[in-house]
Amino acid sequence: MSQPTSYPKEKINILFLENISDKAVAFFKNNDYINVKKITGALSEEELIRQIKDVHLLGIRSKTHITKNVLNAANKLQAIGCFCIGVNQVDLKAATHAGIAVFNAPYSNTRSVAELIIGLSIILIRRIPDKNKAAHEGLWMKEAKGSYELRGKTLGIIGYGNIGSQISVLAESLGMKVIFYDVETKLPLGNAHAARNLKELLSLSDIVTLHVPETEQTKNLISKNNIKQFKQGAILINYARGEVIELPALAKALQDGLLSGAAIDVFPVEPEKNGDKFSTPLQGLSNVILTPHIGGSTEEAQENIGEDVSNKLFQYLEKGITNGSHTVPAIGLPPVEKAHRILHIHNNVPGVLSAINTQLSNHNINILGQYLKTNDEIGYVVLDVDKELSQQALELLKEVKGTIKVRMLY
Repeated sequence: MSQPTSYPKEKINILFLENISDKAVAFFKNNDYINVKKITGALSEEELIRQIKDVHLLGIRSKTHITKNVLNAANKLQAIGCFCIGVNQVDLKAATHAGIAVFNAPYSNTRSVAELIIGLSIILIRRIPDKNKAAHEGLWMKEAKGSYELRGKTLGIIGYGNIGSQISVLAESLGMKVIFYDVETKLPLGNAHAARNLKELLSLSDIVTLHVPETEQTKNLISKNNIKQFKQGAILINYARGEVIELPALAKALQDGLLSGAAIDVFPVEPEKNGDKFSTPLQGLSNVILTPHIGGSTEEAQENIGEDVSNKLFQYLEKGITNGSHTVPAIGLPPVEKAHRILHIHNNVPGVLSAINTQLSNHNINILGQYLKTNDEIGYVVLDVDKELSQQALELLKEVKGTIKVRMLY
C-alpha cells in the first residue's frame, strides 16, 4: 500500500557527495523528489556546515567526515546514507544523540572485492608485477623461478565476515586450503577452518588477506612485532582499512625477503581527490601492487550500493522503517489505513513511554498502534493515531520531556 506523505516532496532537499551513483539520484527523482543535488567530490567540515543547513537526506562515501559540528548545523537532517561498506567516517554517537538515522551498504560490493583478491593472489604468486615492469622497460624476463600456482597453497583470511567468507568460497574452488582468524566465532564455509590464533594463521599461510574494520583493536594489527611470524616468502594483501598495517615494517619485510609480495589498496593517509600527490614507503618495491582505494569500485558495485542505500533512506523517510540503521533502533513497520503515523525519537530514560501515553490519553487521543525499540542511548516510538487528532497529537508529543525529534509521517 502506498501512502501519501504529510509533507510536500518538493520541499525535501537531498544532497549527494563524492560522485554517488546516478542510480541514487534517479531513484529519488522517480519517486517525485525533485531537489536532489549531486556533488562530485567530498566537502570539508567548513564547506559541509554551509551546505547542510536545509538538507533532509545526506549521501556520502568514505572521504566525507560527518563530525559533531556538522550535525549541530544540520537543523533539518533526518538521515545519512553511507554509500559504502563502513560508517567510521560518521560520528555515530553524535548522530544517535541527534536522532539521525545512519545507513550503509555492508554487502553490496563484497563480490567486487572478493574477485579482486583472488586476481591479486594469482598475479602476485606468479610475480607478474616484476615481469610487467621489465617488459615495459624493454627487458625479456621469461622464467618460472619464484612463480607458483594457487592450487594447494594456503590462504589465510583475517576477518571472516561478508567479504572474507566469500573469498573463502572462491579460493576453495581454485583448490586452495583456507584458514581464517576472527575475534568472533564464525561458521566455516566449505572446508575452511578457524586458526587458534593470529600467530598460527600467519605461520601457516602462503597468502594472507585482511578484511577487518578500523578500530583501536585492529590498528597496526600487522606490525613490526608480529610480521616476523609470517611464513617465509608469504604474500600480504590489505584491501580493508589503512591503519591495520604498519607500512614501514611491511616495507622492510619485503626488502629483506621475508615476504615475496604485497598488494595494498588502503593507506593511513589518503589524498582528498584524484590527481593529488601520494606517497608510501612501499613505492618502488619489487612485486608490490598499489591501488588507490578501489577494492569495491566496480560499475556493478556502485549501482548496487546506490540502490541499496537509497532504498533504506527512502523507507525511513516515507515509512519510518529503520532496518539497517546504526543509530536509530531498527523497526520494521506494517502499513496502516485510516490513521496518521507519527515518529518520536527520545532519550532512553525511564518514564518517556509512560509520558507519551499519558499526554495523549489526557486529551482523549486514541492510539491505534504503537511500536517501540530502544538502544543504549535513544528510544524510537512509532504511533498510529486517529486522523482527526493527529496534528494535536504531534504538538503534544513535542512537549514530552526527553524528546529529540518528532515527525508526522503521513
